[in-house]
Amino acid sequence: MITLQIEYFATLREQAGQSRQTLDTELRDARAVYALLANEHQFSLGVDDLKLAVNDRFADWSHTLNDGDRLVFIPPVSGG
Repeated sequence: MITLQIEYFATLREQAGQSRQTLDTELRDARAVYALLANEHQFSLGVDDLKLAVNDRFADWSHTLNDGDRLVFIPPVSGG
């Protein structure tokens, strides 16, 4: 079992109703963790719409997670 710190921004924060979450899980794959959370919070964005950061660095969705990692799912940003 590992403990992950999850941070949400923009659309994901609104849909989750929180900006941070601690997750205890057996999952070690970022894509699987996002799928779990997307189901829990009914996220409207898929992994193809997001960037992933692990411990403040951009990471691939197949990144192997370790205890204490901090994940940020970064939604697209619009503006002018």
